[in-house]
Amino acid sequence: MTDRSPEKTHIDAPEVAAWWAERRDYLERIRKVPDLRQRFWREVAIYLLRRVLWSYGFFPVFIAFWLPFVLASFNPVVMAGDLIPMLQSFVDSNPEEQATTLSTLLIAWLSIGSFFLVFDFVLTPFRSPYQYEADVYMKSWEQLNHDQLPDKV
Repeated sequence: MTDRSPEKTHIDAPEVAAWWAERRDYLERIRKVPDLRQRFWREVAIYLLRRVLWSYGFFPVFIAFWLPFVLASFNPVVMAGDLIPMLQSFVDSNPEEQATTLSTLLIAWLSIGSFFLVFDFVLTPFRSPYQYEADVYMKSWEQLNHDQLPDKV
């Protein structure tokens, strides 16, 4: 085993390997549980829906309304005074110009949403219920095998 003195920070490989082997075996066992499998797919769907709604719903809307509001010095009357002529020229333009304007707005919406979606996936990775269950199990396994494990496992 290991020496539990504060000077020695070395952990024997067999002890760490036993921990990882137990975790891997436990993950294999719980992947066969139908209730956990169903919870996993439900949490994947909720995670993806939340990320997509946040990235394509909140951020483009926030940028589309906040930036003009800031540029109008937080004065809605100035913002409306600037937007009304632009909306009137859009309505008065021919259908080809309207289609180009709408496609440009759609491309801007999708590009902003896609940027934030990728950024959001990086900042908030998916946390699998299998990993959570394995963490809880390994904590109890460590307590049961405390005398056989080194301090730092």
